[in-house]
Amino acid sequence: MFRICKLALLAIASLTVIPVGSAMAATLTGKAPIVIGHRGASGYRPEHTLAAYELAIEMGADYIEPDVVSTKDGVLIARHENEISGTTDVANRADFANRKTTKTIDGLPVTGWFTEDFTLAEIKTLRAKERVPFRDQSYNGQFEIPTLQEVIDLAKRKSVETGRTIGIYPETKHPTYFKSIGLSLEEPLVNVLKTNGYDSPDDAVFIQSFEVSNLQFLKTLTNLPLVQLFDASSAKPYDFVASGDSRTYGDLLTSTGLAGIAQYAKGIGPWKRLIIPADTVDNNGDGKPDDLNGDGVISDADKPLQQPTSLINDAHAAGLLVHAYTFRSDDFFLAPDYNGNPEAEYEQFFKLGVDGVFSDFPDTAVAVRNRVAGEPNKDVPEPTSLLAFGILPLAEILRRRKAQ
Repeated sequence: MFRICKLALLAIASLTVIPVGSAMAATLTGKAPIVIGHRGASGYRPEHTLAAYELAIEMGADYIEPDVVSTKDGVLIARHENEISGTTDVANRADFANRKTTKTIDGLPVTGWFTEDFTLAEIKTLRAKERVPFRDQSYNGQFEIPTLQEVIDLAKRKSVETGRTIGIYPETKHPTYFKSIGLSLEEPLVNVLKTNGYDSPDDAVFIQSFEVSNLQFLKTLTNLPLVQLFDASSAKPYDFVASGDSRTYGDLLTSTGLAGIAQYAKGIGPWKRLIIPADTVDNNGDGKPDDLNGDGVISDADKPLQQPTSLINDAHAAGLLVHAYTFRSDDFFLAPDYNGNPEAEYEQFFKLGVDGVFSDFPDTAVAVRNRVAGEPNKDVPEPTSLLAFGILPLAEILRRRKAQ
């Protein structure tokens, strides 16, 4: 009897060395988290180019993310903003100098060149450039601005070549603004997706937006899953601003708010600081944020992390996926707690149960996901199944002892 008890204690003790935390059992679906190539592999190539998307796929991204805006002739193209001087060479084009103007976009004055003032044929004469100044500038001027259809064509072709389904994750940019100028994004987006065979809730597509009403409208147009994006808690969706709704994103993060989102969306896309907050410190008491890394600029690198919030658990309780943004390997964007190691950030979020990450560096995201959370499309072991690894061998030992 003593030996049986001893064996039982050893079996139970063995449970403590099983890495339950790294098994990632806390995802909503029980699957490994997805990796979304944020504007493609935008840490390595100019964002929203076919080269960036293709590289993201080669690096193992499950989805590629085209932000969509409209041209003058109603064609959806992939740009983060409708003002394109930061991501194209349009400012150097003398033939387009007279297109420079100032507009009010989402309540703010913006000066530059705007996609809605160019036909697709004109857009195709422009070339992309790197937006972030401390990233590789050697690819500037090499790549066209792709249409949404071209991004879909790439995803379909690569799905055949790689033998795995490459999803697309389009975002409607400034939908209230585009509707106000007669270039609504929702109908053209759904039409393009339907034409390409995307209309089932099981298709590898998510449609995302920072606004609420356009997602609710999209719910009436398509069966594809929708994702409500979140900015900082104090900010407001612009459609709320335009309609006089006083609610903030913070109001939508309450249990009531999340339950409301679950009526039209499959998931949420929160700024990662809503999951793990960070803020500046003033250790020297001079009334100014401390420049912790001494580079003369206050950035994410000068904002230590705080305790995680309950957002992932709250969203999961409402039946919502959580796809957090944006993960970047540049030191400028890494909290000091990670000591310059971007893998540590992914590990922290994966262990909190996030269902997906938007990454500028999908190779790092995929490597950490596969190591910590498992390969995609495979079930993540639940804690109960891990427990069984200890209990079932013990039961077999006891059965054999009884039979002797």
